[in-house]
Amino acid sequence: MLQHVRGWMKDLVVYVDPDATVADALSIMRHRYINSVIVQKTETNPEYGIVTSIDICDKIVAQQRNPTKVKIREIMSSPLITVHQDSSVQECAALMKSKQIHHLPVVNDEGNLVGVISATDFLIVAEAMGNNFSDRTLS
Repeated sequence: MLQHVRGWMKDLVVYVDPDATVADALSIMRHRYINSVIVQKTETNPEYGIVTSIDICDKIVAQQRNPTKVKIREIMSSPLITVHQDSSVQECAALMKSKQIHHLPVVNDEGNLVGVISATDFLIVAEAMGNNFSDRTLS
């Protein structure tokens, strides 16, 4: 049974300015209970980016950098690697594995960001697979 990313993604896309501090992004992430934020396009930042909890761990905590002094643009990943909302969850998982990433922004037919799917979401997918997806009906 083919399951699409659109049925498992979080449809909340939270943006942060590239010139915000990491501390600002951390506050947003904590208050919204999310593990990633999308970095906005601006005049000086022509591509979307992403900052994840793993970036915070690797590029701030592990390197003992002060999050109030580091700008988001210094630690973001860009350009985005994305997945289409109609891709299968298996294709999405394979892409995450091959790129060694844990968060994928989701785009629609027009290329607009419509959600994010993360490795954590695949815990629910795996559980549903064990039940042959009978506990979750998708449109």
